[in-house]
Amino acid sequence: MERQIHSPETYGPPSVTGVTDLRPIASAADATAVEGVPGALLASYLDPAELRVWQAFLTRHALVARRLEADLVTRSDLPLAEYDVLFQLSLSEGLRLRMNELADRVLLSRAGITRLVDRLSADGLVARVKCASDARGYFALLTAGGLARLQDAAPGHMAAVRRFFLESFTAPELETLAELLERSQPLD
Repeated sequence: MERQIHSPETYGPPSVTGVTDLRPIASAADATAVEGVPGALLASYLDPAELRVWQAFLTRHALVARRLEADLVTRSDLPLAEYDVLFQLSLSEGLRLRMNELADRVLLSRAGITRLVDRLSADGLVARVKCASDARGYFALLTAGGLARLQDAAPGHMAAVRRFFLESFTAPELETLAELLERSQPLD
């Protein structure tokens, strides 16, 4: 089974699907439509400070994720989603997680995590193991090959995390940012 990996050249300038710079729309009295929705209406959902923060968050996330993906694929021939699965399993007790727990940690649907784990399993990086207490349940288990692949990729990837994101902040700003993000309302 051949895996498709996009080269870094396929990653163009940062953009967020469906998100445009709404600042001009928010200030324009005669705003034009954005995908059929008047700009003034879009801007009215958030106050200017909220809109600025939300737009900055979405833009930064998309840009950083794109750069990390391209760097990781170039360095390690490992897409970011696959790295994340290996990383999450490495953090778990016994190097394994139930499939639904893994899906929650990597923010994928149940079907998406199944396909991803199947791919990693075919590559020998993860094994699917039946759950003894639930005949329908499965664990994803990090194999020795998966751990070795993660250990090879981690130094370069973490250097890229630092370069593309963390270096933008001072140590006190990182502490504040962590506190602010941890304080965000849970999604469940």
